[in-house]
This record gives sequence, structure tokens and C-alpha cells, in this order.
Amino acid sequence: MSSVKAIVSGTAASLATLGFLVATPAQAGVVVKSSGPSAGTYPVGKKLDDASSVTLRSGDSLTVLTSSGTRVITGPGTHRVGARGASKRTAFAMLTRQRSGARVRTGAVRGGASSEATNTNLWNIDTSQPGKFCLPGSAELTFWRPSVEGGETWVLGSAVSDFHIHVMFEDGNATATMSADELPLTHNTLYDLSGPAGGPKQRVEFVSLTETPDNAEDLAVLLAEQGCSAQLDLLSDKLAS
Repeated sequence: MSSVKAIVSGTAASLATLGFLVATPAQAGVVVKSSGPSAGTYPVGKKLDDASSVTLRSGDSLTVLTSSGTRVITGPGTHRVGARGASKRTAFAMLTRQRSGARVRTGAVRGGASSEATNTNLWNIDTSQPGKFCLPGSAELTFWRPSVEGGETWVLGSAVSDFHIHVMFEDGNATATMSADELPLTHNTLYDLSGPAGGPKQRVEFVSLTETPDNAEDLAVLLAEQGCSAQLDLLSDKLAS
């Protein structure tokens, strides 16, 4: 009888151990946008347990990125962070893919209103946005413009020297790609970007990433820490639930 008890106890202990080993850890969510009275409690870049709850007040708005995408939580009240939904890993992989020498050609609308392009890659340098851009180690750099109408030449000049390059967009193309050798990111990383129509220059700064996370949550934290807010917004928008 004691042998039977020992076997049962041993089996139960083994199952409990196995259950402990295969248990899925709670996934983390990341705050990617925050406004209202509780913004200081939930700053951009803050990690939240997927199974936890947040307590918001009137006027609060929180956008949280999880493996199921981004969702907007508004106050007042207590709300659970995680929400069931399809995984966004495929969309994340497409958004962060690194192409080699590929220019995305977007069809232009001729004879009508100017066509608008959509930025589909997180690593494209958005000419319409000033500020910091986080870039992975790559042999190429790709610039992106919102419109595909007409050929354009933009000028990117160093803010501390006379170094400058021309970024040339072809008619019908939203992107312009160049070799990373033409724009070294380890020296003079502050630049002024000016468009073909003149106007004020936009100050941009490039942050060269030594490592790129392979999941949306950790990448969101990294972008927030580095101050690459335009890319954090794009990541949030593209992975919206």
C-alpha cells in the first residue's frame, strides 16, 4: 500500500514539476502613448504585465502595445491591460524587414489629386518628420517621402560640418535608397534636412542600433528609450488591433 502511495505521490510531484516548467509566463505590454492626469504614472516606455490592470482617471488615454497589437484604454475606471486577439507577429515582421536594394514603387494617380504613399517600413527615414531615427546595422539606408508625384532632390547636410548628400527620389517612387557608406552614422550624426521646395530645415538625428529586438514589445521599449518617437508612433499605428 505504501508503495502505491509513493508512486502516486511521485507522479503528482512529477506532473506538478512538469506543469511548472511548461507554464507560459505572463507577457508584457508596453505603453506607447500616454496623456491625461495619469500620464506620469504610465509614461511612454513603461512595461506592464499583460495580466495586470491599470486605473485611469477622467481625461486619461493610454495606448498599450502587446503581442496582440495596440489598444487604446481610456478612463475613468480600472481596465485590464491584455486583450485577446490574433498575434501581430507577421505584421511586425513585415514592418521591420530589412530589404536589400529594393525600392518600393507606389502607383501615382495621374491627372488628378496628388497621390499619397504609405510608409510600410519602420526603418525608412521619414522626410516629413524631424527628430531622432533609430536605424539597424545595414548596408543600405532608405529615405521615404509621403508623395510619389514627380522627381525630387532633397539635401541632407551635417549640422557641424560642410558634409552633405543629395537624396534623389524618382517620379513614382516613395523611397530612395543609398549605400550606408555614403552616410556614415558613427560620425556627425546630427543633420539638417531640406526639401526641394525650400522652407525651414528639419533637424534630424540618427541613432545606430547595435542590436534590434525581434519582438514588438522590446523594440517599443528601445525606441522609447532612444527618443525615436516617430517610429514608435508608426509601430503603434501599424500594429493597432
